[in-house]
Amino acid sequence: MAALGSAGRFFHFARSSVGLTVRRRSTAAALAQNAAPESQENRKPKTGILMLNMGGPEKLEDVHDFLLRLFMDTDLMKLPVQNKLGPFIAKRRTPKIQEQYSKIGGGSPIRRWTSMQGEGMVKLLDEASPDTAPHKFYIGFRYVNPLTEEAIEEMEKDGVERAVAFTQYPQYSCSTTGSSLNAIYRYYRNRGDRPKMRWSVIDRWPTHPLLVECFTEHIRNELLKFPEDKRDDVVILFSAHSLPMAVVNRGDPYPQEVGATVQRVMERLGHCNPYRLVWQSRVGPMAWLGPQTDEVIKGLSERGKKNILLVPIAFTSDHIETLHELDIEYAQVLAEECGVENIRRAESLNGNPLFMKALADLVQSHLKSNEPCSRQLTLRCPLCTNPTCGETKAFFASQKLS
Repeated sequence: MAALGSAGRFFHFARSSVGLTVRRRSTAAALAQNAAPESQENRKPKTGILMLNMGGPEKLEDVHDFLLRLFMDTDLMKLPVQNKLGPFIAKRRTPKIQEQYSKIGGGSPIRRWTSMQGEGMVKLLDEASPDTAPHKFYIGFRYVNPLTEEAIEEMEKDGVERAVAFTQYPQYSCSTTGSSLNAIYRYYRNRGDRPKMRWSVIDRWPTHPLLVECFTEHIRNELLKFPEDKRDDVVILFSAHSLPMAVVNRGDPYPQEVGATVQRVMERLGHCNPYRLVWQSRVGPMAWLGPQTDEVIKGLSERGKKNILLVPIAFTSDHIETLHELDIEYAQVLAEECGVENIRRAESLNGNPLFMKALADLVQSHLKSNEPCSRQLTLRCPLCTNPTCGETKAFFASQKLS
């Protein structure tokens, strides 16, 4: 879950980084930030896969528009007099957020990673599923280009027959996947037209075996980088974006789906180390799902646990919450303040070929199922306050795939 937590980053600015030695971004990450994504073949696709995510500004001058769209998204947050307060907050926060992005290379790498993942996914799909080929991936971001609505227009222009809305958030939340699916529904509702494509949706995949294997592989790799005599003492902190308790108490399934991912990963690891599920990016005075990642780091240190591995368990690509919040705010500034001996962060899934295989397997299995969506998607949160959610769920559940 990235969107709501990202909103949290936009209300405060981190302290400056200090010289604690921590894992830096890999060379692959730097290359992904700067290299142009590989282009897809120029051919008419039969199946289009729309990869849904929040997105992130690629350049500092993109930050304001990103914030403006974010603070105007009523699916993500409800503000008093939102049409006036949203633009005010976006303008006010832009300089501080630009400063944060300048510390991680001047922009978000999420589009580069998504393009790389999409290329790997469709190549595997073309080989494994010739009946639904050619496949083409499209990127649909909520708050930066390419926007979801623009991606749908491109898909229709390309003549896609079968469209799969594929959330890149493994764990479902109304604030993230729900917002992206609402955008698809609103596109057609506002146009007053039926889709030309047959739509279905992969709305969650928190326990997919290959996803679990990817996380397991990255954790094992990072544990080996701790001093051998400290390795068994390392506490694994699975960090995910928090949610306001008001959202949790409406029945949002996100907390239990994140917990399911953690459970499967620890089973695959043979429960090799002690662990906790913690939550980051809280903002404002309201009650949020806890405990908070920074407070847990402090608490562990006070209790003599000074070897910590941070694992971003609700992310599949690096972005500001991993590169700034985890790597700088927590693993540098906070860790030095607390006297942590060794703190590392497991690499995000990014360009892992096994992760691309996971994406392809998810799409192939979904297409074979001939189901428009999961049974879970058809159930609204028991105390839902957003009528659009019900309309969106009905829209996808009623799609005829044959």
